Amino acid sequence: MQNLEPYRPAYHYTPLRNFMNDPNGLVYYKGEFHLFHQYNPFGNSWGHMSWNHAVSRDLIHWEYLGVALKEEDGVMIFSGSVVVDENNASGFGTKRNPPMVAIYTGHLVADEMQSQCLAVSLDKGRTWTKYAQNPVIGWEKDFRDPKVFWHAPTQKWVMVVAKAADKRLRFYGSSDLKQWTLLSEFGGAGVPDDQKTNWECPDLFPLPIEGEEGAQKWALHAGMGGGHISGGSGGEYFIGEFDGVAFHSDNPSDTVLWADYGKDNYAAVSWSGVTGKSGEAYWLGWMSNWRYANDLPTTPFRNALTLPRLLSLRRFEEGLRLIQRPAPQLKKLRGAKRRYSARTITSEKPFTPQGESWGEALEIVAEFELESAKEFGLLVREGEEERTLIGYNTEARQLFVDRTRSGRSDFSSSFAGRHFGAMRTNGNRVSLHLFVDRSSVEVFGNDGETVITELIFPKPDSQGLSVYAEGGSVRLISMTVWRLQTAFAPIAGG
Repeated sequence: MQNLEPYRPAYHYTPLRNFMNDPNGLVYYKGEFHLFHQYNPFGNSWGHMSWNHAVSRDLIHWEYLGVALKEEDGVMIFSGSVVVDENNASGFGTKRNPPMVAIYTGHLVADEMQSQCLAVSLDKGRTWTKYAQNPVIGWEKDFRDPKVFWHAPTQKWVMVVAKAADKRLRFYGSSDLKQWTLLSEFGGAGVPDDQKTNWECPDLFPLPIEGEEGAQKWALHAGMGGGHISGGSGGEYFIGEFDGVAFHSDNPSDTVLWADYGKDNYAAVSWSGVTGKSGEAYWLGWMSNWRYANDLPTTPFRNALTLPRLLSLRRFEEGLRLIQRPAPQLKKLRGAKRRYSARTITSEKPFTPQGESWGEALEIVAEFELESAKEFGLLVREGEEERTLIGYNTEARQLFVDRTRSGRSDFSSSFAGRHFGAMRTNGNRVSLHLFVDRSSVEVFGNDGETVITELIFPKPDSQGLSVYAEGGSVRLISMTVWRLQTAFAPIAGG
């Protein structure tokens, strides 16, 4: 049977058909992870933005519920968030049946003005009614993507929303989700304003500090429509304090912190209503890039989401930095396992596990001890003329993904390339944690210190795996490989 959709992910979320982008409205309620996202109900390129909806009990298998909020009367539904109004402060429900409230940007197609609007559900998100007195914050240019959360110390709802073209974030407060007061603004920090970027899809949440019981700081994330270190869209973040009125960064204003060094993680946003065991935030992003999102070689769907991740903070000499680990629920995908013991790898003696047909969906954990090699790592999705490199450059101290020969790239001149991020060694060792799918790789270096997310489009039969070194030797301490089960089956036909 021929797979008619060779690039449909085996275990990453993607819609059954049509174009998708930013994740929206992530909320956990009554045992369900709710996922909304930007969606074109009518085609496989951007347009007619609405909210599509799916739910999951395990963050792996998703039930599609269809379009929740649709474009109407010349107003598109841009990005936003969902909260559960437990105390019914809004008056939209009752305390016995508190409302789910969506806070989204209404985009007026005629003149591209934007405002913040509400919609309400009283049946666990299955149906939605737009608020009759929308908008709750009025019309402006480039004013979008509200993320709302309950701030317990000051007993109010807080909204962070972007003045995108100005590269500034506004904070508003409300007691009832309907009347909002401007609290403060944040800007003039991070990537310089002359880099032709903007800020979109902001998020703000507290995170625990590893190894410091009870300690936490706030992370402020801003999506970037352009100007990312790997080219095109991405995201930067700030660490500091939020007092219920304003965010205060711990770092100098010219400090630039990248959330993901790959080219394909944009508009990442956190779930409300759920955390990890130590207070970590769950989040995921849109696994694409605005430079080629409308041109990817997939049909009848286009674009996917990253894997869900748990976020914390780790203290380094230069300060606190964001740590991302694959969500523990992903372990349920693990199937057949092979573990390989220590061995020395050189350019003349790479390691290729023999007698294995690895498939298109893998999880790999490998630990290396540095010797004389200038570069080392793994080759995945290998075929006769294609492979994707996941490597470490010992001289530059950089983790990288090289997709110059990863498969199809003819759809965009900016797709192929090597994308890298700074990563120190842990003593004299480097660890890599990889997730390989039919059309992506996600790399977590040194237990989540440096993360790279990249799309790839290899031939279905490019399923090789090997370990390599260049310019000397490296010691492979251990490597474990799991075949991953399929959560989203490809369409088959003759």
